[in-house]
Amino acid sequence: MIVIIDFGSQFNQLIARRVRECRVYCQIEPPTITAEEIRSLAPEGIILSGGPSSIYEKGSPRVDDRIFTLGIPVLGICYGMQFMVDSLGGDVRKADKREYGFATLFTKSNSVLFNGIEGETVTWMSHGDSIQAVPQGFEVTASTENTTIAAIADAQKQFYGVQFHPEVEHTVKGRQIIRNFLYDICGCKRSWTMKSFARETIEQIREKVGDKKVILGLSGGVDSSVTALLIHQAIGKHLTCIFVDNGLLRKDEAAQLKLKLKSHLNINIRFVNAAAQFIKALSGVSDPERKRKIIGKIFMDVFEAEAKKIKDADFLAQGTLYPDVIESRSAFGGPTAVIKSHHNVGGLPKKMKLKLVEPLQYLFKDEVRKLGKTLGLDEDLVWRQPFPGPGLAIRVIGEVTKKRLDVLREVDAVLQEEIRAGGYYRKLWQSFAVLLPIKSVGIMGDGRTYENIVAIRAVTSKDAMTADWARLPHKLLGKISNRIINEVRGVNRVVYDISSKPPSTIEWE
Repeated sequence: MIVIIDFGSQFNQLIARRVRECRVYCQIEPPTITAEEIRSLAPEGIILSGGPSSIYEKGSPRVDDRIFTLGIPVLGICYGMQFMVDSLGGDVRKADKREYGFATLFTKSNSVLFNGIEGETVTWMSHGDSIQAVPQGFEVTASTENTTIAAIADAQKQFYGVQFHPEVEHTVKGRQIIRNFLYDICGCKRSWTMKSFARETIEQIREKVGDKKVILGLSGGVDSSVTALLIHQAIGKHLTCIFVDNGLLRKDEAAQLKLKLKSHLNINIRFVNAAAQFIKALSGVSDPERKRKIIGKIFMDVFEAEAKKIKDADFLAQGTLYPDVIESRSAFGGPTAVIKSHHNVGGLPKKMKLKLVEPLQYLFKDEVRKLGKTLGLDEDLVWRQPFPGPGLAIRVIGEVTKKRLDVLREVDAVLQEEIRAGGYYRKLWQSFAVLLPIKSVGIMGDGRTYENIVAIRAVTSKDAMTADWARLPHKLLGKISNRIINEVRGVNRVVYDISSKPPSTIEWE
């Protein structure tokens, strides 16, 4: 395995993805991790990520510099390289000239890190500081026109640093550099697969749970479905799933999920209809964070009431994914800014007194889908697009009422039908409709209308950390708009959202 130290880089998850593409397991850890904790993980290598800070500034993030005494190969990227240099006695200062964007890298030696990369290659730079002097034992292995020291190496101690970002697509030979570090320097094997992950995780669940009972809140999404199947294969009948119908699902979704979950998972599932309770509590509420908190509280109340019926339950399972875990902690040791509440991260009500089982907490979404296929999960469930925990409540902008929910359900049904018919469902990360809290004037049958506006949102992404709006064909968008306006009473205008994340989020609320 590889340990990645997160110094706050916007690319830290991309580093992890590149490592895992090489079939090597890795974990992202905050700089507060100690050298002893790293030693206990027994990694083959350590990668120090980039970050927005300057190493000479007060309060800049630092990891225990005893990591350089562990005898473990280290690769420092951008800020990570500067931290390495500063910790080992070199000199880092503000650069005379900043370097952002493409840069031609000239390699200067036969460094193992640059195996297969001869002479010059294109890289991506993003730094305002530069190294003035390298620590004893290091040599300069590459440079650019702007940056004299663009890569360094102490081959004897297996310490390497690069000022550029090998993890981004713009660095042409970036994947090769990462492979060289993993295979040639760290001696990693190409052994991490979803099959091996499933086998090891099932054993870990059995060891942790024993003959105790586990409860899982099942939503029907790929995360909770894969979690259920994994735990079921580990402990069988000792798992009980609870599906709460909150009245905020899409058209006919509760009935369809009930059929699919029962027939495909063959797991003990309890279905609870609490729609009226949720709708009543949301009456008059328009603030998105209040909606989320209300929905979360009622869900826990309903879930807890049902869970009490299951005697001797000791564990609660959740489908928490790695991005949720990473976003919930800061590289600088303080609380991260709350963009929106993560429904899985943050702990449980103390009164429930259940221990957590989170078998997917180190996986990204695409890896969960691969795991689902490995476990034999039905294709429809494996490829189900992400659906928010608060459901349509955060896609009905403003107050949530049954009438407004029904309008959105009909709109969304048309959208999903056309997206599937056009062959785009699996190509998109998400595609959904949003009901806006405004109306517009229209003309239907020579008469004036004053009705709802709906927005269509479709994005492409790999892990939801970033996303781009989907360039759907105009013909398809026209057909979707035409059908919605003609078939859904109460809508006379359709707009298409062409915002990317960042600066926008994928969901509107």
